[in-house]
Amino acid sequence: MTAAATLAGAGLPVVLLDLNTEPQPDWRASTFHAATLEMLETIDITEQMHAEGLVVPTYQFRDRRDGLIAEFDFRLLSDETRYPYRLQLNQQHLVRMLFERLQRDDHVQVRFGTRLDGLQVTPDGATLRVSGPDGDADLLASYVIGADGPRSAVRNALGVGFEGFTYPERFAITSTSVDLQELLPDLGHVNYVADPQEWLFILRTPESWRVVWPVPGDLSPEEASDPGRLQRQLQQVAPYRAGYPIVNHQVYNVHQRVADSFRIGPVLLAGDAAHINSPIGGVGLNSGIHDAMDGAVRIARIVHEDADADAELVAYDRIRRTVAVEYVQADTQRNTDRLRETDDVVRRQHHEDMRAIAADPLRARAYIRRVSLLESVRRFGIGRPPTEIDLGGVA
Repeated sequence: MTAAATLAGAGLPVVLLDLNTEPQPDWRASTFHAATLEMLETIDITEQMHAEGLVVPTYQFRDRRDGLIAEFDFRLLSDETRYPYRLQLNQQHLVRMLFERLQRDDHVQVRFGTRLDGLQVTPDGATLRVSGPDGDADLLASYVIGADGPRSAVRNALGVGFEGFTYPERFAITSTSVDLQELLPDLGHVNYVADPQEWLFILRTPESWRVVWPVPGDLSPEEASDPGRLQRQLQQVAPYRAGYPIVNHQVYNVHQRVADSFRIGPVLLAGDAAHINSPIGGVGLNSGIHDAMDGAVRIARIVHEDADADAELVAYDRIRRTVAVEYVQADTQRNTDRLRETDDVVRRQHHEDMRAIAADPLRARAYIRRVSLLESVRRFGIGRPPTEIDLGGVA
């Protein structure tokens, strides 16, 4: 939807295909970083997001036994961005805002309940074989952006590999209406909590508090979602005599995978179709939006400015894949490993490292600049013309 809104804003006709029958109310991703908020200004959605979101200028790295280890303040970036914070807003709200926008745009045709059955690259673009409420049809497209998730039909139709691994444990997200800061007064709004047995990720959203924890691989989804087990786990986070009301709960597999290529001819892969990662860091949704907007900007420039199509799409492939590998994959894996470290000596060294970074404003600034993807955007831009980018050092 972000790509469609960007293309429509450039005056280009767009057909948006979605296998689901309606916009999905997923509770998964909920963090928007500074660079993402900046680029969403170009489709005039950032102000509406702020009206419903929660501004969080700091986040904490904690230990389940030792408490607060280090706190990082995004306001160190105040001289570089208008948004020196994380904006907490569950992703379904952005989906709703964009869908309302696209419904009013004559450039966009949205087709829900539509499946991609085949895709063939042609000299003039691509032919998509689709089936949906109106039957089977062939769609002729000049360009295709496949942002259709980790099981991407677009990626599979292209025969592009998706190398990486799946974590042995699954992750569970449990949301409650209880204010955890009333029970744990020194808790931040965003908290990464290390523990060798059961690490935690605790964060506040406008609707609720959310707690993420690992689910052992030998536990069935039904066992992992048992109300009694959820209650025991939340009580271990902070005792609450009345019992925690559960407003949402999900268990899902977690992967670290990157597509072998983000582009085949006029077809681009974006978001989870191109790369999936651990949620520890809040960059999966952000990097997917960056992909979508980068690709859309390049397509608009090819159409309106007669830019070199091959050079633009090669730049998309190389830059977005480099960001996925060097930033998204590397940082989320490091974050996850840091939380679940079992060696006590290594774990305490991690704690000392985090304290030292947080205590040094220059190091802290560089750290949050990187983990918020601001560094990667400043380095490569979004849709920056190939002539303005040195691709020599890009994989």
